[in-house]
Amino acid sequence: MRFGEGISVGFAAIRANTLRSLLTMLGIIIGVASVLATIGIGNGAKTIVLQDAQKLGGANQFTLYRSDHLRKGDRWIPNRSNEYFEYDDVLAIEADCPSVEGVIPRLPVWRGVLVQAEGGAEKRTGYEGITPFYRIGMNWELKRGRFISDEDVQTRSKVCILGSEVANELFGNQNPIGKEIKIARESQNSWRRERPKREKSMERFTIVGVMEPRGTSLRFGWNLDDRVLLPLTTVQERFTGNDRVRMITVQAKTLELLERAKAEVTATIRKRHGNQDDFFNLWEMRQGMEQLFTISRTIKIVLGIIAGVSLLVGGIGIMNIMLVSVTERTREIGLRKALGAKRKDILLQFLVESVVMCSVGGLLGIALGAAAGYGMAQIAIKIVKIINYWPSFITVEWAIISVAFSAAIGVSFGLYPAVKAARLSPIEALRTE
Repeated sequence: MRFGEGISVGFAAIRANTLRSLLTMLGIIIGVASVLATIGIGNGAKTIVLQDAQKLGGANQFTLYRSDHLRKGDRWIPNRSNEYFEYDDVLAIEADCPSVEGVIPRLPVWRGVLVQAEGGAEKRTGYEGITPFYRIGMNWELKRGRFISDEDVQTRSKVCILGSEVANELFGNQNPIGKEIKIARESQNSWRRERPKREKSMERFTIVGVMEPRGTSLRFGWNLDDRVLLPLTTVQERFTGNDRVRMITVQAKTLELLERAKAEVTATIRKRHGNQDDFFNLWEMRQGMEQLFTISRTIKIVLGIIAGVSLLVGGIGIMNIMLVSVTERTREIGLRKALGAKRKDILLQFLVESVVMCSVGGLLGIALGAAAGYGMAQIAIKIVKIINYWPSFITVEWAIISVAFSAAIGVSFGLYPAVKAARLSPIEALRTE
């Protein structure tokens, strides 16, 4: 028997017992659909993680920050050091670290600060003292106006850049460029703090730019559009009253140079702070991404095991139905052998039928998996409130692998019934009622 004829006979067998064939293929369909839906959701999650990393500057960045506690192994201990980052540390890193592309010194107050517009509108938000490299390091474009300049930092200018949400809430559809806002001097960590009642507790700033919408950070939950950007030195002079810098974000020239950049920066900080490097923590963007990828891989493994069990059950179902088919068609087998069919012809006939059935199940599984992946993505959007878009996509390679794997199941579980059919004696087969 030719291979093409075997395929034709296989489809004829499926059509002859459509319902039974569909029920038999159900395990294959569900198994393949589960695998592909998992892959689709996983690919979407990976895309979201990469996009989230880009919101915060990219995987080739790391941040040094001084906090009240230091991480030592698996526990946190109080930070009793008298050392702090200063702006001169930033300049030293830029000068002495050849693997570093740029440095962003940061003085953030994440929320709770009262901001008032000229027309009386007000909101509580956060601000961040930064330098011009912030826009480059964050790869963040302006919607209108200009960004903070080196001159603004040198002269401690009272200018500011608004996040898109702050601009919309304070000014609506008006162009805020050139207008003024007032920012409370004291940082307010509670949303329930009363607003400052005295004019002298507010600082005036001229708006020179508005940033493009950026969205919310998945990892930290920060709304990046709900903040005001100020020159670092202005924040030091007007708000903190000292030259300290709370955080330093460093961007390596390439991802391959990241480890070298970390070593260079750590050595520079140690040199400037009396050989001390235990007064700050280091957070690497890549580590945060890896944690999310690990969660994604764990989910894939668990769902993959479930899908594998479904495929195993589907394969057993295929073997069972092929054994039934051999029993039902014993006289046909005997007649074909009496007319000259060889063992290999009978073997190929039933083996191809099994492969066709599994391959059709695989194709149906691809369609169901794509639909299930999209449905699961929509459910994930509703569960994870800060995500408004979760892509789910299946690559061509995985679709081909799924069909090929289904065919392999057909060969594996269809081989025994095919061998049994091929070994039937023509005389005994023709005697069968």
